[in-house]
Amino acid sequence: MIRRVAYLSMHTSPLMQPGVGNAGGMNVYIDELARTMTGRGVAVDVFTRRTGPEQPDLVEVDDGYRVFHVDAGPPEYAPIGDMVDWVQEFAEGVMAVLDVDPPDVVHSHYWLSGSAGLVVKRKLGVPLANSFHTLGRVKDLAKRFDEAPESAARIAAELEVIAESDCVVAATPLEAQELMEHYGADPTRLCTSPPGIDHGVFSPGDRSEARRSVGWDVDRAHAVVAGRIQPLKGVDVALEVAAIVAAAIPGFRLSVIGGASGPAGEDELDRLTARAAQLDLEGVVDFHAAVPHTELAEYYRAADVVMVPSRSESFGLVAAEAQSCGVPVVAARVGGLEHVVADGRSGILIDGWDPEDHADAVISLLSDAELSARLSTGALRWSERFSWDSTANRFLELYEGAIHRAERG
Repeated sequence: MIRRVAYLSMHTSPLMQPGVGNAGGMNVYIDELARTMTGRGVAVDVFTRRTGPEQPDLVEVDDGYRVFHVDAGPPEYAPIGDMVDWVQEFAEGVMAVLDVDPPDVVHSHYWLSGSAGLVVKRKLGVPLANSFHTLGRVKDLAKRFDEAPESAARIAAELEVIAESDCVVAATPLEAQELMEHYGADPTRLCTSPPGIDHGVFSPGDRSEARRSVGWDVDRAHAVVAGRIQPLKGVDVALEVAAIVAAAIPGFRLSVIGGASGPAGEDELDRLTARAAQLDLEGVVDFHAAVPHTELAEYYRAADVVMVPSRSESFGLVAAEAQSCGVPVVAARVGGLEHVVADGRSGILIDGWDPEDHADAVISLLSDAELSARLSTGALRWSERFSWDSTANRFLELYEGAIHRAERG
C-alpha cells in the first residue's frame, strides 16, 4: 500500500498562480493531484526550488500535503535553461529531507526534475516515476520558424530519464507513441494516465451572468485564449483569426488571458501587441493579465468558444476545463488535443495553423446556434472522462507497478 510519495517540481511551484512566468498547467496538475492523493490517505511532499528569500523552508498546504522550498542557485526567478547547473544542488536538498524517511515512490515532473529524480533514485534506491509534460524533440517538430531549438542538454536529460525511470508517465496514448518514436522508450516502462478536471469548479453556468461578472458586454460574441504568452501557445495565430472573425461578425471580441512566460515571453508579448495594432484590433482584442486558476472558469462560461491554437500540447488542460464548462473548443490537431477534444462532438480540430481555417471554425460556431448547442452538450459529456479521482486511482496502480519493477531490478 502506498503511504507517502514525493513530487519533484524543480522549476515551478504548485503554490504559484498559473499563466505567468514558469507557472502553467503543470502547477495545476501537481496541486490537484496532491490534494486528491491526500484525500486517499497518501501523504504528499512536493519539492520545488526556492525563488525568493522570504519563502519558508516548509509550507503545510493541507493535511498531509507539504511543499518544501529547496535552495538551488540564487533565490530568485530564473529561466529554465539557467537551472541545469543547479540540478545536483536541488537533488541534494531533496535527499536531505527524504533520507530521514524515504517515500514509497518519487514522482518527478519535467526533464529538470527528472534529472534530479535520477540522482535521488540512485542514492536512496527509491523507485522513480516521471511525467515530462512536454518533450523537447516533439516541440522542435512544431516550433515556429523564429524559435530556437531545444537545448542539447534537455534532449540528453530526457533520454537518460526515459532510460532509467521505473515508470515514464504519458498523458495520452499519443504521447506514449511519441516517447517510443522519438526517444526509443521501452514500452514496458511506459504508463498512460491523463490529468483530471475539478468539475466542482469547472462547470456550466449562465453565459450572460458570467459576462456581467467578468465585465464583458452581454450582447457581443466572445472567444477566449488562455495560457502563458509564448510562441508555443499560438497566440499569434489567434490574433490573425480575430481579425478575420471581426470582419465577418460585427462586435466580436477576443480575450487573451495570461502573462509572459519563458526567455522569449516578453518579446512575444511585445510582438503580439504590435501585431494587434497593425491589424487594427483595438476594441476587438483584449490582453488580460493571468487570473487565479479557479477564476478562469467564469471566463470560460462567459465565452462562446475557447481557442487553443497551440503548436504543441502533451495534454491541453485549458481545452479540457473549457469543455467541462460546456464551451466548445476550436483547437489545433496536435499532441494531446486530439485526445482531449472530440472533433465534431465537443469542438473542432484544425489541421495546421492557417488562420483562415481556424477562423472558419470559429465563425461557424458563432453563426450556427444549432451547431454551437450540439457541441456544447458534447463538450460536457466528453469532459466527464477526465477526473482527478480517476487520475489518482490510476497513479496508485502505476506507483505499485514502479515499486515491483524496481524490486525486480
